[in-house]
Amino acid sequence: MTVYGIQDLSRRYQMRTSALRYYEELGLLGDIERNASGQRVYHQADVERLESILCFKDAGMTISEIRSFFTYEADEREHIADMLKLLTDRKQAIEAQRDALEQAYLHVCRKVGYYSEVQRSIEGGQRHPDWSDFAD
Repeated sequence: MTVYGIQDLSRRYQMRTSALRYYEELGLLGDIERNASGQRVYHQADVERLESILCFKDAGMTISEIRSFFTYEADEREHIADMLKLLTDRKQAIEAQRDALEQAYLHVCRKVGYYSEVQRSIEGGQRHPDWSDFAD
């Protein structure tokens, strides 16, 4: 059975040890076992829980939403509708962010194309291109 210390997880997930202690303090990681020296000992289940926390955080969930998810998950029969609503709302928010990012990406691509042509026109002594040729 593999166990990890706080420094192991800190390095593995490139996060501060204080963040791990904070997640434990908030109850997100649950009660972490301590060894005879009082040092935290993380088991695979703790690592998987941490990975879920980090994934949810990357997905834009607040600490409160993450806490709610784990509360719902502990009694999923009672809270399945709450879990689905929380996850569906987050999914829709991510989709909206993805769409906005896609639009920004396409705009930057058009700018790159336009200014590449501007550079060629300057170097070749030709007329500047018209932005309308690159716009939607």
